[in-house]
Amino acid sequence: MGAAPQHHGAGPQHHGAGPEQHGTGPQHHGAALQLNGAAVVITGGGSGIGAALARRFAGLGAQVVVNDLDTDAARRVAYEIDGLAFSGDVADPDEADRLVDFTWDKLGALDLFCANAGVAHGGDATAPDALWQQAWQVNVMAHVYASRALLPRWLARGHGRFLATVSAAGMLTLLGKAPYAVTKHAAFAYAEWLRATYAHRGVVVQALCPQGVQTPMLARGTGPSRGLLDRTAITPERVADHVVEALAGDRFLILPHPEVATYYARRGEDPDRWLGGMNRLQQKLEQGRP
Repeated sequence: MGAAPQHHGAGPQHHGAGPEQHGTGPQHHGAALQLNGAAVVITGGGSGIGAALARRFAGLGAQVVVNDLDTDAARRVAYEIDGLAFSGDVADPDEADRLVDFTWDKLGALDLFCANAGVAHGGDATAPDALWQQAWQVNVMAHVYASRALLPRWLARGHGRFLATVSAAGMLTLLGKAPYAVTKHAAFAYAEWLRATYAHRGVVVQALCPQGVQTPMLARGTGPSRGLLDRTAITPERVADHVVEALAGDRFLILPHPEVATYYARRGEDPDRWLGGMNRLQQKLEQGRP
């Protein structure tokens, strides 16, 4: 079960913050990405995990483009880290193209794309179609649009790295949030597909799958699983620590909550038993006994 940074609806055109930057690019040693000099894009970078990644990466010498639908939030973080801001809706394919073009124009490269924007809509099968559609566009199609814009250039030069902020919900599930859990499963599957398809051509794909993280999105959350997530929620800064460590290699799964690996293995070993346990948890939540 997990939570992701927030992203809502359509947004304005990009706005630069900080000086134009042209780096010499990162050094590549095997599977490692050296952040010093790397050109990085972070979507949903105005708060939560995205902002923590922006601060950490910039502190290690990366040149960061902060994307967020909230123009002021993107500018604040970009100003703080001496980066660039691009306000726009990455769930719109034209905006995703513009974000990639903007970064390549300003920084001369794009080494790491963090597909971090997300929405955490709750509800069950009766949730309005509009919520399902927005969750699909932001949590899944934004990743498709970004990779569509990135892959031709990455494949031509022989390297690139795509970090998908998914959620443990994409590996397991999240009771009370069907649109979120379902679309995060799709995001996880797309990251797997990208990894399986392009790894031999120099494109590294990694999936960040935390459980609860102390973000504005979690604070606004409702539903039966909220209390469970709060109990184990970690700071965005701790998530950023795990990401930096993972960028030194190429392992697919980044699990800030290591117990998720155990849950995932149990799910695969005996799906019926795992689903039975989840249903018992659902019954407890309905009775107010998490």
